[in-house]
Amino acid sequence: MEATQQRPPLPPFDRDSAVKKVRLAEDAWNTRDPERVSLSYTVDSLWRNRAEFITGRGAIVQFLRRKWNKELDYRLIKELWAVNGDRIAVRFAYEWHDDSGHWFRSYGNENWEFDGDGLMRRRHASINDLPMVQVFTSDKVKIESCDLLATGSPLPDRSALDDPFRITVPIVVGDEHTDPL
Repeated sequence: MEATQQRPPLPPFDRDSAVKKVRLAEDAWNTRDPERVSLSYTVDSLWRNRAEFITGRGAIVQFLRRKWNKELDYRLIKELWAVNGDRIAVRFAYEWHDDSGHWFRSYGNENWEFDGDGLMRRRHASINDLPMVQVFTSDKVKIESCDLLATGSPLPDRSALDDPFRITVPIVVGDEHTDPL
């Protein structure tokens, strides 16, 4: 039998401990390390991710490997939406591209339920993908990309969660970058 390790902060959560839990999850997922991420879940954790149902750490690792083999250069931000006892709701946005170089921004909500050791026993995720507009040029202005990650930059800030219809497009004029919106 596997020894249970605690993953503080532990429930019941208040706003501050929930925010910390959300940040820890964000940091772990941004490593794109399926084994590391899976250790935050109970051995029999139940997931719904989009239309896929997943049970247990082994299946979580397999799922995350498939996910990050498809969603390349994945970068995520999460934000606390609500908290009550052993449950946390978050909203999130992440950017990624496929192997053809097409970029997407994905938005969603997750509902989490934790056991007494701070391990997530349930995760329900609803996610929508938005294709990102690609490159065009003119003789005066060159738009390099809608991709905020191509230069290694993270998502601009957490306001990306507030307006899912606003996609920041960096404009390159010489060596200067500006936001046209």
